[in-house]
Amino acid sequence: METIFGNLQGLKSSQLKQLQRLYHQRIPGDRITTPEFSQRLAAISTEVNQPVCAYINRRGQVIRVGVGTPRQTQIPPMELPRYGAERLSGIRCIATHLKPEPPNEAALTAMALQRLDALVVLNITGTGFTRRGGGATGYVKEAYLAHLTPQESRTLITSPAVPKVGESQMQSPSWNISPPLDLDDLADQDLVDLVENLEAEFQREFIAQEVDADHDRVLIVGVMTSEMTPLQFQDNLLELARLVDTAGGDVLQTIQQKRSRIHPQTVVGEGKVQEIALTAQTLGVNLVVFDRDLSPSQVRNLEMQIGIRVVDRTEVILDIFAQRAQSRAGKLQVELAQLEYMQPRLAGRGRTMSRLGGGIGTRGPGETKLETERRAIGQRISRLQKEVTQLQAHRSRLRQRRQHREVPSVALVGYTNAGKSTLLNALTNAEVYTADQLFATLDPTTRRLVIPYGETNEHQEILITDTVGFIHELPASLMDAFRATLEEVTEADALLHLVDLSHPAWLRHIRSVREILAQMPITPGPALVIFNKIDEADSETLALAREEFPLAVFISASQRLGLETLRQRLAQLIEYAVDCG
Repeated sequence: METIFGNLQGLKSSQLKQLQRLYHQRIPGDRITTPEFSQRLAAISTEVNQPVCAYINRRGQVIRVGVGTPRQTQIPPMELPRYGAERLSGIRCIATHLKPEPPNEAALTAMALQRLDALVVLNITGTGFTRRGGGATGYVKEAYLAHLTPQESRTLITSPAVPKVGESQMQSPSWNISPPLDLDDLADQDLVDLVENLEAEFQREFIAQEVDADHDRVLIVGVMTSEMTPLQFQDNLLELARLVDTAGGDVLQTIQQKRSRIHPQTVVGEGKVQEIALTAQTLGVNLVVFDRDLSPSQVRNLEMQIGIRVVDRTEVILDIFAQRAQSRAGKLQVELAQLEYMQPRLAGRGRTMSRLGGGIGTRGPGETKLETERRAIGQRISRLQKEVTQLQAHRSRLRQRRQHREVPSVALVGYTNAGKSTLLNALTNAEVYTADQLFATLDPTTRRLVIPYGETNEHQEILITDTVGFIHELPASLMDAFRATLEEVTEADALLHLVDLSHPAWLRHIRSVREILAQMPITPGPALVIFNKIDEADSETLALAREEFPLAVFISASQRLGLETLRQRLAQLIEYAVDCG
């Protein structure tokens, strides 16, 4: 039995049968509709006293019948036969309307969300009569034909790495609405000609956007709850935009919503989900990134309603780690973290659960076959955990060897992109990779450093290790998987806590790093706070930092300012740490 969608309350069985018979109707392939089909749809709508929608494919087959408006009966994007910014979905909607007026914005938005070939709105009279032989007629007062049009302004959209928070407004789709038509004029419209011309224009526009296959076109969604201040919310969105940029995506726009609590099914409200879907369609977005962790069911619900891939902040971070890891240890730990994260999310990833095809959230183990049974992935996780444990033991033996030789060790810690690798290079003339990106380096790098020691300024050799950058709300899976890396922190005699003073959220970064250090199973050694990038900070910030942290050292690693003072203070720190140890 063919399914009828929408509001079916109060309908008689005879009315349901009339609706079901619509599925047996056929429209000529080159026509949008016929007068007979339109009148029949209007007659049923008059009898049930509700709007009725019929969705028809390009072969003229009715594939969906719904009681309600186009907005209420629309087809979820994931159920459409084809879906993309460069073409139409291959489906048209014939809808009745109880009031004599042109298509409203809700109906037109539904058309845009589904990328319908066309939308026909039949304004019904509420009366009519039946011809001899049973054909319905006289039920349609006038008809309107609407369709999408290409939007030339889309080719001018820039892709800034950091969106301007507070300026995100929904992009309006572009559509065309005919003047009132009678059914004979509507029947004369050539569907094939209309669709071919529209899709040719959409294709030209899509090519003009010069979409790079290696770069995701990203829409960021931020949700501000009562637990955070506007400044924290803004910092979170800016940081997420930097993460997306580091992962290789282009941020096209940011959408925000303020809510007292998170919606359990879709994080944001129903109206905002529609806005996200419409904006993604209008901009040609192929990835939506949320500023918080999403549950597997939330991801499935959002992807079903928006029609494109949805990932969260953790998945972006994992993707960056998959790109950045170089050593065997780093790659093992990244794969372990990704598999543990993805295991509960295997079901419902698209239509086939496949994550192949490239882009943010698909690298690393995502390029292996995620269709593998959960049991097999669980076995792989177990093997990886054993290998990480073996690496942990190997690192422990290396540290014991260093301790046996009585070489003090110092670990560089700090928020990501604080300049740790740049400082290591400046102090030791190392050649560790540096870039103005988040998580530019992942694998721990240890170098020798000679510093003055004691009152006689004798030279002493120490080991200094550059560790992975911290970030607020570091994913738990990463905390576990990178325990071998983070052990460099807990086993060091002392810490150098580097802070990017030029960042507007530097105080929050200090708190985030300290919170993560406090979660370590072994209490780290004494720490010296070092404020970096003083050449980029303003005088007020410098004065505040000196007042709040009078014992801190102020440097610019890239300009090699204050390094001699740092060496002197580092020697004092090592002496204190060794004596206390």
